Amino acid sequence: MKKSVFLPSSVLIFFITFLTARSSKEAEGVFSSMQNWINSHFGWLYFISMTIFLVFMLSLCISPYGKLKLGENHEEPEFSTLSWFAMLFSAGMGIGLLFYSVAEPIMHLTLPAPFLTSFPVESRPRYSMALTFYHWGLHPWACYALVGLSLAFFSFRKKMPFTLRSVFYPLLGEKIHGIWGDIIDVIAIVSTLFGVATSLGIGASQINAGLSYLFHLHQGNLEKIMIISIITLFATISVITGLKKGIKFLSQANMFLALGMMLCLLALGPTLYLMYSWIDNIVAYVSEFAYLSSTLYSFDETSQVWQNGWTILYWAWWISWSPFVGMFIARISRGRTIREFILGVTIVPSLLSFLWFTVFGSSALKMEMDSPQLLSKVVNQSVVEALFVFLEQYPYSTFFIFAGTISIVLFFVTSSDSASLVIDTIASGGKKNPHTLQKIYWATLEGAVAAILLTYGGLRSLQKATLTVALPFCILLIFLMFGLYRSLQNEYSIYKRDS
Repeated sequence: MKKSVFLPSSVLIFFITFLTARSSKEAEGVFSSMQNWINSHFGWLYFISMTIFLVFMLSLCISPYGKLKLGENHEEPEFSTLSWFAMLFSAGMGIGLLFYSVAEPIMHLTLPAPFLTSFPVESRPRYSMALTFYHWGLHPWACYALVGLSLAFFSFRKKMPFTLRSVFYPLLGEKIHGIWGDIIDVIAIVSTLFGVATSLGIGASQINAGLSYLFHLHQGNLEKIMIISIITLFATISVITGLKKGIKFLSQANMFLALGMMLCLLALGPTLYLMYSWIDNIVAYVSEFAYLSSTLYSFDETSQVWQNGWTILYWAWWISWSPFVGMFIARISRGRTIREFILGVTIVPSLLSFLWFTVFGSSALKMEMDSPQLLSKVVNQSVVEALFVFLEQYPYSTFFIFAGTISIVLFFVTSSDSASLVIDTIASGGKKNPHTLQKIYWATLEGAVAAILLTYGGLRSLQKATLTVALPFCILLIFLMFGLYRSLQNEYSIYKRDS
C-alpha cells in the first residue's frame, strides 16, 4: 500500500459520496451547470483533440517507431491474441454496446441530427448508423490507445512504476515520484471508482429490466441494490484470483456469449440485408468521416446544442475513462510491438463494434421502418428496456433476453474487476499483485458507493461530475502526446544503434 495515495483517495471518495448523497438535487444542479459550461466553452478542445489523438496514433503505427516493443526487444506477448482482444474489449466499452446498440440508431433516426437532415429520408437509416459508428469507433479507441501506449512504454520499456504518474515523466521529470505524482494517482483512482460506480448503478437498471421481462421481477431500488451486490461479489472473486485467471476467464466467457448471441441474431434476422448494411454503413462512415471530424457548427446554434449533447458528451466520457481503460490495456499488452498494439486497440475493436452495431442497430432500424413506433416509443420512455423489446421480436426471444441479461451482468463484472485491478495497482505504487485485503477493499467500495448513491440519489450528479474531469485530462493528454513522441524518438535512436 502506498499511503500517500491510498489514504487521500479513500477520504476523498467517502467525502464526495456523503456530500452527493446528502444533497443530490443541489449537487446535480451544480455539476450540470459545470458540465454545460465546460461543453459550451471547451467543447471545441475535446472535438479537435480527439481527432488529433487518432491521427497521432495512426501516424505512429505506420512510422518506424512501430517496430519498438512494449518491453524488452526479445519479449513475447504475455497473453494470447484471443485473450488480449477479449479483455480489452470487455473493459473498453463492452456494456455500452448492449446499452446503446439499439437505442442510439433509433434516436438518430427519429430525432434527426443536423448532420442527417441534409440527406433524403430513405438514406437516413444508413447515415444514422454512420453517426453511431463515429461515436463508438476509431476516435474513442485512439484515446484509450494513447494512454495505454504511453503507460506501457514508460513502464515496460523504461522501467518506471506501473502507475498513471509514469506517463507524465516527459513533462514532470523526477517530480512524478513526489507529491505531483501522488496527486495524479489520486485523481485517477477517484475518477475511475466513481466512473465505474455510476455505471454499476445505471447498469443495474437495465439488468433489472431484463429480469423483469423474464421473471416479472419488480423494478425498484432494493432489487437494483441486490444486483449491484451480486456483481460486486463476482468482481471481487475475479480480482482476487488475478488477471491470468478470473479476469481472463470471465472476459473470454463474456466475449463468446456476446459474439454467439450476435451471430444467432444475424442468422435468424435479415442476414443478407445486414451483411450489405455492414458494408454500406462502413462506407457511409468513411465518406462522412472528414466532415464529422471537422465541423463544429460555429454559425448554427441549434446544431451546436445537438453536438454538445451528443458528440462532445461522448468525447468527454471517453476522455474521462481513458486513464482507467488505458491503464488496463497497458497491463495486458506487454511484449507487443507499438504497431501491433495500435492496430489491435484501434482498428480491430472498431470493426467488431461496427459489426455489432449493424446486427443490432440496422435490425432495429428495419423494425422501426416496418412497424413505426415499435422501438422509438420505448426508447423515448426508457432506454434500458429498448434492447429487450428488440429481442422480443425474434424467435426464441426468452432465450435471447436471458442471454442478453447474463451478458450485461458479465460486462459489468469484467468492467468492475478491471477497474479494481487498476485502482489496486495505483494505490499500491505499481505492484502487479497487491495484498488481497486491498483488492477486496476497492472492489467492495465500488459496489458500496453505487448502492449508496442509488438509494439516496446522486448517481446522475456524480456521473456529470465525473465528466468534468475530462477537461484537465484532455489538456494533460495533449502534453502527454508531445512527450511520448519525443521519448519515442530518443528510444528509436538507441534501438537503431544497438540493432
